[in-house]
Amino acid sequence: MNIAKLIVLLMLCSLGVHAQQIESDDFKTKPQPKPIQRRGGAIPVPTAEQKTALYFESLRKSPPQQLAFLLKMPKGADLHNHLSGAVYAESYIQWAADNGQCVNNKTLALSLPPCTSEQIVANTALTNPLLYRQLVDAWSMRNWQYAGQNGHDHFFDAFGKFGAATFNQTGKMLAEVVARAARGNVIYLELMLTPDGIAASQIGQTVGWDGNFEGTLNKLKENGIANAIAIGVKNLKDAESDKDSLLKCGTPQADPGCSVTVRYVAQVSRAGAPGTVFAQMVTGLTLASDPTSKVVGLNLVQTEDSLNSMQNFSLEMQMLDYLHKIYPNAHITLHAGELAPGFVAPEGLSFHIRASVTLGHAERIGHGVDIMHESEPLDLLKEMARRNVMVEICLTSNDVILGIRGDQHPLLTYIQYGVPVALATDDEGVARSEISREFLKAATDHGLGYLQLKTMARTSLQFAFISGAGLWSDAHKFTPVAQCVTDVAALKVASPDCQKFMDGSEKAKLQWRLEEQFRAFESQY
Repeated sequence: MNIAKLIVLLMLCSLGVHAQQIESDDFKTKPQPKPIQRRGGAIPVPTAEQKTALYFESLRKSPPQQLAFLLKMPKGADLHNHLSGAVYAESYIQWAADNGQCVNNKTLALSLPPCTSEQIVANTALTNPLLYRQLVDAWSMRNWQYAGQNGHDHFFDAFGKFGAATFNQTGKMLAEVVARAARGNVIYLELMLTPDGIAASQIGQTVGWDGNFEGTLNKLKENGIANAIAIGVKNLKDAESDKDSLLKCGTPQADPGCSVTVRYVAQVSRAGAPGTVFAQMVTGLTLASDPTSKVVGLNLVQTEDSLNSMQNFSLEMQMLDYLHKIYPNAHITLHAGELAPGFVAPEGLSFHIRASVTLGHAERIGHGVDIMHESEPLDLLKEMARRNVMVEICLTSNDVILGIRGDQHPLLTYIQYGVPVALATDDEGVARSEISREFLKAATDHGLGYLQLKTMARTSLQFAFISGAGLWSDAHKFTPVAQCVTDVAALKVASPDCQKFMDGSEKAKLQWRLEEQFRAFESQY
């Protein structure tokens, strides 16, 4: 380490910045300022980025001030976000009331009218503060400690209770979620949903499963799986039209959420029967293979430790391995390792992440909490780093569902082994969180500084499934592509070569926008 860098290190360490941040590739590859000549040697002038990192460290003992800082910080993308779980319970109560739905007196679960003697009309909650409070608690993780359940069961049971409130409300759900994302300075969302509703599942139930991949695929086609795909396309188009209308997009009164770019990840209910799972996979992968579709990938959802999920895990990975050959251009991200000791038998912790990467063809992994319980975990970490398999880190979710937090979480281990990571919300409505609080949790629980948080924001867009090549030729050092080297360094108006590159890449345009946001943000400090 040279003298100039040592001086900077001492300056930053005096404010609590970790040495690993100073020595990160991101720090070392930044253009360094010309030093000021002073008696006794040259002292480098900190860049705007370094000054911003210094300021953030000065807030280390004040999480409320850190949150105020992080609320304004550019976040890039939220890549792991379940649409139904992203909506807050208060919205579901209002929609249920508007539609005359019914609430069970005992379970607090919603259903469609007419109401029975064991139910009351949902709009009662709008004039009954006690019922309103009970519904918010039952449909989210608020006060879950007093519900007589563990966090895991209370979380997953909530979806069944408020489920009826989501019926025909996709446009409203989108409007709420993108508006909140914009307030958190997120510019890109990948939202998990089932585009076709129940269409593919019904066809899958009819066809069933006999263990023959090719034969089942042919039967699905014969039984009209193409209709489910068409329904998915129409449903998304209608929902986006509703969202745009609610947010007044395209008008002078447009909500900031209109500027958030949204793409979709088709979800597969992994706990279903094999026939329905396969049918949903075919529908999702077909949509994700169509360059004109806003569905960009596929994921398996529902609790990973359920009976069917555990029993059928290997079969589902074989299904993906088979279908990947037929739909090679469809992106795949998989929930894997959303497990902790005690939730399943020890051997159940030993293979989900590895199989998802090697057999399921996952380009990204959601959660990955049990990585160190996998067989040969260090080799797996190195393999994920080599393959550039990114991990979607959901800190609040892992805390309230699995009880995994702080030093027990493998976030720092992933960083240590060079595995790309990015923060995500998972189910911000049910978890009562939002993206800025995920960044705060990374800072307070794991000691991450501004440079590392910025790296994760950049990583989120680099590994987004949106079309086009990335602005960075190196996803770790954030070295610009040749066409844009000087442009990114100066953040000036793009040169003809750089502009041509970005014109052909939705991803590069978003990344350029993020860099502009960082420049404006850091100029404040």
